Amino acid sequence: MKRLMQYGAYPVVMTVCVAFHFVLIDRDVGSLMAAYVPVTLGALLVTLLELYLPYRRAWRPSPGEVAHDSLFLTTVQVLLPKCLSFAAVLVIFHWLQGETWSLRAWWPSYWPVGWQAWWMVVLADGMRYWLHRLSHEWEPFWRFHAVHHAPHKLYWLNVGRFHPIDKALQFLFDSVPFIVLGVGEDVLSLYFVGYAVNGFFQHCNIDVRLGLLNYLISGPELHRWHHSMVKDESNRNYGNNLIIWDLVFGSRYLPADQEVETLGLVNRRYPEGFMDQMAAPFTRHLDQRAA
Repeated sequence: MKRLMQYGAYPVVMTVCVAFHFVLIDRDVGSLMAAYVPVTLGALLVTLLELYLPYRRAWRPSPGEVAHDSLFLTTVQVLLPKCLSFAAVLVIFHWLQGETWSLRAWWPSYWPVGWQAWWMVVLADGMRYWLHRLSHEWEPFWRFHAVHHAPHKLYWLNVGRFHPIDKALQFLFDSVPFIVLGVGEDVLSLYFVGYAVNGFFQHCNIDVRLGLLNYLISGPELHRWHHSMVKDESNRNYGNNLIIWDLVFGSRYLPADQEVETLGLVNRRYPEGFMDQMAAPFTRHLDQRAA
């Protein structure tokens, strides 16, 4: 039973959430409801799996960590993108209004929704790959991205621990181009469901195995190495949803029969409070200071 859960958890939960999304779309509940209800279901299922099948019991969060990461999730992952989307529609769309209609011709809106969403994943991941890699290799961007790498454990809720400037850069790379291209709400909604639930799994504390999917999906087994304290291990596996761009550019890393050891930054006393982490990127090399 345990082995079945290990290999079945990811595909089953992803399939259930995406299928539920299509059911809600058919019932005409609106794109917003059709996106957030399956994502909420995904979060609940991942939480239950973390309790039933933990990867490391030491990674179970304290109440304080849950409160801290909930604040990040609601402000940086939910509210900030809403504000950025509103600004993008007001500024970018109207600024490019004369060109937008011709740009829309470049998007295959005549494809089925599922194929459009898949194409969006491939393109968005390609752009995010290079932003993510730059955020590790270029110190000015790394200062902001270091906030995401500060935790010493992984569990689904800290997937949202990003500095707002880091999140805004991500939005610029994986959302703005598709707003300009006029991608439909139905496609964006489906993309969001897959993006969010896969993100929960990426950070989850579940003893889950993806098998051959590790050559397609950027899942938890790969992403744990990306959060290693060892730089040669963490500067790998940049994929957001897919691992294909890491395969193309030689940065995929999943050593056989090995487990990641210490997670986080070299500075084991990197600031932990929300406001402290908002200010931390403005101190150079703070992440590298010895404990």
